[in-house]
Amino acid sequence: MADNRRSRVTTEGLARTPNRAMMRAAGFRDEDFQKPIVGVGNAHSTITPCNMGIGAQAERASEALRSAGAMPVSFGTITISDGISMGTEGMKYSLVSREVIADSIETVCNGQSLDGVLATGGCDKNMPGAMIGIARLNIPSIFVYGGTIKPGNYKGQDLTIVSAFEAVGQAAAGNLSEEDLKGVEKNACPGAGSCGGMYTANTMSSAFEAMGMSLMGSSTVSAVDEEAHTVAARAAEVLVDAIHHQRLPRDIMTRKAFENAATLLMAVGGSTNAVLHLMAIANACEVDFSIDDIEAIRRKVPVLCDLKPSGRYVTSEFHEVGGTPQVMKMLLAKGLLHGDCMTITGQTIEALLADIPAKPAADQDIIRDFDNPVYTEGHLAILRGNLAEEGAVAKVSGIKKRRIAGPARVFDSEEIAMEAILADAIQPGDVVIIRYEGPKGGPGMREMLAPTSAIIGRGLGDAVGLITDGRFSGGTYGMVVGHVAPEAAVGGNIALVEEGDTVVIDADTNLLEVQVGEDVLAERRQRWQPRPPNYRRGVLGKFAKLVSSASYGAVTDKDLFKD
Repeated sequence: MADNRRSRVTTEGLARTPNRAMMRAAGFRDEDFQKPIVGVGNAHSTITPCNMGIGAQAERASEALRSAGAMPVSFGTITISDGISMGTEGMKYSLVSREVIADSIETVCNGQSLDGVLATGGCDKNMPGAMIGIARLNIPSIFVYGGTIKPGNYKGQDLTIVSAFEAVGQAAAGNLSEEDLKGVEKNACPGAGSCGGMYTANTMSSAFEAMGMSLMGSSTVSAVDEEAHTVAARAAEVLVDAIHHQRLPRDIMTRKAFENAATLLMAVGGSTNAVLHLMAIANACEVDFSIDDIEAIRRKVPVLCDLKPSGRYVTSEFHEVGGTPQVMKMLLAKGLLHGDCMTITGQTIEALLADIPAKPAADQDIIRDFDNPVYTEGHLAILRGNLAEEGAVAKVSGIKKRRIAGPARVFDSEEIAMEAILADAIQPGDVVIIRYEGPKGGPGMREMLAPTSAIIGRGLGDAVGLITDGRFSGGTYGMVVGHVAPEAAVGGNIALVEEGDTVVIDADTNLLEVQVGEDVLAERRQRWQPRPPNYRRGVLGKFAKLVSSASYGAVTDKDLFKD
């Protein structure tokens, strides 16, 4: 292990007596000063079901670290529940929490000169936040996922949290009774675990497995199963070995590893948010990886998994039929995965997949054969045009029409758009534009799950497009385009669109444009004025001041001192 790190903890002599005195009060004994000191980033919280089970996992990991010859020290990290804050002003803190998590892990581990870190997480921003912090630190590290939630059930139908959002639209349209609306609410989330489809949490945990930063087979465990605790213990053992052999995150998270993560993302039908988070982690790793690389991968990789939100099955069912390792082996067998990438275990991806069959089991239809995919190409397309000169991310899974050209319905906030949708002011063929919700403009790039779910719930999912400089929940599906950059707040052309302009979304030609002349846009730009920031102080004020474009991951430390 690195001398400059250990010497600050273990050097004998008078200068270190006060340090050791503090550590003895925290439970250190003489022999513990000679062991690797490992941080356990404990994301336990009762704010959200996603993180309710993590405390027990962290304790199990700490016990295993001691048994493996390390000295564990536990510290807390935060979480924000997207599902609870969705549709409110509080949602502006969700993406911000990713940066706070990263900053907290970096601060504790470097401030206390730790030799390694085991990071836990459940809700959406826990995973990328932890991995950004890990990439900055570049000390031996591993991520342990808190696990997915089991499906809820009401009147014979499996439910997830997205079911509750869609029920609101159904009820507003008069297609769902108040009794059934309450029934969905009471049964959608039966206990601990992250949102049950291939939404953002399960997408990112799967991506980290593909990157080699968590244990093979761990990304789709259920939070309430004993397997989640077993994974935590095994991860602790692997981490101690990684410390002794100095297997470092940046040696694992190479460009090839990011390509593996993006490939897996397409194959499982993952969340649009993964694009944003992979860009942010690549920035922290100083790896050259862009949204254009993701588009190139999309064109080569089919969607193989029939998973919610656009499919039929939940992640716990996916786990039962082989989960992420099964899909990775299928990709590897077709030459779509870099099998020579090293993992935190010290083994390559190919070695870890050696015993997995190259074809999925014949008695299930959750994971499809290559000759019978859900879609022949990936579901997340990078669009460009005069509405997104830096790019935008379109989710095109579960839709009948891949091109929409219609009149713009322009809203300067999520709340105003939601009012219009629930008032039946949106008609088939419309293209809803929700702007000033970007990284700077919100600030915080809120997710538009409430509007998109209301559209789906009202039966307009195949007939209405939605474009935003904000984000989408991993539970969103339909013809939706997010992460539009440049955003409205910095003068992107999305700020210049007017009610009734014809807007085109074309997933086949990767086009996003407003059909007005350049002279018209130039004239509108002359009239446009930037808006004063919504927040001038506090965490949202700092985020708005520092945050980059969504096309670079909406990070807060990109080129801070670049001339």
